[in-house]
Amino acid sequence: MSYRAGRRIVSVMELRAALATCRTPSNLRRTLTIALIVGCVLSIINEGDVIVHGNATGATAVKIGLNFVVPFIVSNLGVLAGTRTAGA
Repeated sequence: MSYRAGRRIVSVMELRAALATCRTPSNLRRTLTIALIVGCVLSIINEGDVIVHGNATGATAVKIGLNFVVPFIVSNLGVLAGTRTAGA
């Protein structure tokens, strides 16, 4: 866990609650769908010319993978923010 001036930024209970929220089937289905769509678009925009010209390398594969991971994380953060706002 991260610490700031002797206290935790995120408690273990908060982390467990966040993971439980993200693992809910409806939220997981939504965030995976978003990651798939946005990841494909980003991959085409960022790496399309490399793939089309046959110059893809291992680094290209990592970049393409990250094009899917980033929107998955961001959409989960959106779910958590919405859940926290609705609970307040």
